Amino acid sequence: MAGVNIAIPNLAEDLNASAKMIAWMPTLYLLSSVMFMLPCGKIADNYGRKRVYASGLALNALASLMCALATSIEWVLFWRFIQGAAGAMIFGIGVAIITSVTPDNKRGMALGTSAACVYIGLSAAPAMGGWLTEMWGWRAVFYSQIPLVLMLLITIKLFLQGEWKNDKKSPFDWWGTVIFSLFALCLVLGLSDLPRMSGWLLTLLSITFLMLFIVHQSRSRRPLIRVQMFLESRVFSLSLSTSFLMYASNFSLAFLLSLYLQYIKGLSPAHAGQIVLLQAVSMAIMAPLAGKLADKIQPRLLATFGCIIVMIGFFLLSLLTVNSSTTYISGSLLLLGIGFGLFSTPNNNAIMGAVDKSELGVASSSMNLSRTIGNLFGMSLINLIVQYYLGDSTFSAQNSPALMSTISLAFKMSLGFVILASCISALRGRA
Repeated sequence: MAGVNIAIPNLAEDLNASAKMIAWMPTLYLLSSVMFMLPCGKIADNYGRKRVYASGLALNALASLMCALATSIEWVLFWRFIQGAAGAMIFGIGVAIITSVTPDNKRGMALGTSAACVYIGLSAAPAMGGWLTEMWGWRAVFYSQIPLVLMLLITIKLFLQGEWKNDKKSPFDWWGTVIFSLFALCLVLGLSDLPRMSGWLLTLLSITFLMLFIVHQSRSRRPLIRVQMFLESRVFSLSLSTSFLMYASNFSLAFLLSLYLQYIKGLSPAHAGQIVLLQAVSMAIMAPLAGKLADKIQPRLLATFGCIIVMIGFFLLSLLTVNSSTTYISGSLLLLGIGFGLFSTPNNNAIMGAVDKSELGVASSSMNLSRTIGNLFGMSLINLIVQYYLGDSTFSAQNSPALMSTISLAFKMSLGFVILASCISALRGRA
């Protein structure tokens, strides 16, 4: 995903795609992830977490191949939606597998190591994406994912023995899946169409579907997620709320900085990728340390301290101008990376430690769902800002004033999310 963000300007030029269409690339990926996250968690608990995880990897490889072969922006968007479903199967289940095989007193370290691996991938992706785009074009970014996925599938087959699932299968809630999917769809379409009346109506309809989903889950004998989990544990519910806000603030960062560095600062894709990766590098360094500390120190303290550091980083980015130096941007990204590294693992540890082992798959999916809905909500607001300032025009250096206004407002919005997240994190209580 991070590598694709760096390739977006090259892709937009090659396929002659408007700014409005390009903004849907990350949004559709997130929409699909949100729609399928809870169903995948339930299916994994019933039929096997490793099986669903491996199936997600295979589907991701197929979607990457079809994106690389696409001849229009519409086909790219379609297969990005499919890739989002694959992402729900991968990221919604991975933490559940780790938690299933790790003792409680070592869970923080295991989650920290897992997070570090993710961040190392995020570190390499922008630089690799920029280099591949510069050498062979945007299609190479999608092609490069296929051999990596095949290697992972072979590794799982050879070395990851056993399967993890519940002893007794519970019926699948199809109605709950449909209602939740309608909530996600209406939310994205509504936010992207504001301030038109249709946008307000769709947003209101999304809230209605969310309320209907909560009522349905509370009364269902076979829910996708027990809503009582949120009432039973204040740590669980407030940790998920904090995760939602933090990821709502952060997801659009690589997308916006890729545009800023290439269109406004005139940097090459490779150079832009090297700057963007600084955040992920610092996250990768901090995550194992934060995981180890999370086994000894209350997650609330570590996570809240991380939120405050992220707040400082976004405050600096909210002051960004066309004349800001790459050193200034790099320093801001390092602060964001350190803060997120301190926040994510303790927060995840608090969530997974607040539920019964029989609900690990659903808890893992809920954790990733809060992250993905946060990403989706934040990116939907970015779509709205892009549409307001740029409309159907294409991204170009000539539109730099409008693009700068978009970026400035987006970072101020992110700062507001992080301030609220810091307050909620501090109030969550002891794990």
